[in-house]
Amino acid sequence: MQTTSEITLMFLHCLTAIHPGSGRAMDVVDLPVQRERHTQWPTIPASTLKGVLRSSNQSTDEEWVLAAFGSKSDNNNANAGAISISDARIIAFPVRSLKGVFAWTTCPAILDRLRRDITIANYPPIESFDFSNVSGNQVLCPKDSPLLIENSRMLLEEFDFERVGHDQGIGDWIAQHSVLDQPTAKRIQSHMVVVSDDAFGHFVRHATDISARIALDSETRTVKQGALFYEEHLPPETIFYALISSTDSRRETYSAKAINIIQKICDETSRTLQIGGNSTLGKGLCAVRIENKSELS
Repeated sequence: MQTTSEITLMFLHCLTAIHPGSGRAMDVVDLPVQRERHTQWPTIPASTLKGVLRSSNQSTDEEWVLAAFGSKSDNNNANAGAISISDARIIAFPVRSLKGVFAWTTCPAILDRLRRDITIANYPPIESFDFSNVSGNQVLCPKDSPLLIENSRMLLEEFDFERVGHDQGIGDWIAQHSVLDQPTAKRIQSHMVVVSDDAFGHFVRHATDISARIALDSETRTVKQGALFYEEHLPPETIFYALISSTDSRRETYSAKAINIIQKICDETSRTLQIGGNSTLGKGLCAVRIENKSELS
């Protein structure tokens, strides 16, 4: 029997700081965030996303949950899940600005990968933007951006940038597809900037939040000897996306087409999810938007 497959996009907008941890490291930061090996861009592992989606799913149909996410059984009724999820890939990273509070930064390499992934998902392609003139301390943004100083310069962190052109509508596209609330979407349109790949790489490596943490002795309620450690967080307002694909159900007792499983994921997934560590400290709260293909334009 021929099976079909469907792919959609899931966007994650971090409402609080998030720690998708990679374990301990022998470095200044004891608990860094997960990063891609070759780019050093922050990422959220697919295993984390799939676990969160399953545990937070609101469906009361247990058979559908087992068909979508898989099951293990001793009675020969085990099945692989129909759902497959990619690692979450960063689209935009917030960086403090001298004017306008902060900017959402992205770069040509990020946008090229986004275009490729949308093609993989068989969505209508994003317009072919040309960012070849972005290098060094140059930046693309709307000409009336509130981030600009004297209409031509921008100070992000301690670095001075010069505006060399418009963002070509990429801020509008990200605002339209990645967030749920209109005030945030409107702010993205005016505060999105395109910087060079090198500048973006510097920001995501060196403009994260580093927190000093301690562990307490359970009996004395005082700090344990040598219990100081440093933990890295991605700041609020970071935006990610992931690819969600589905095949037809593989579960013998539950028949469903890939398109129906994808649609149910859209319908049953909570609009806010907690992802990563330190949930009791308010970390990792993300607004979630899963797109229907008809919504992309």
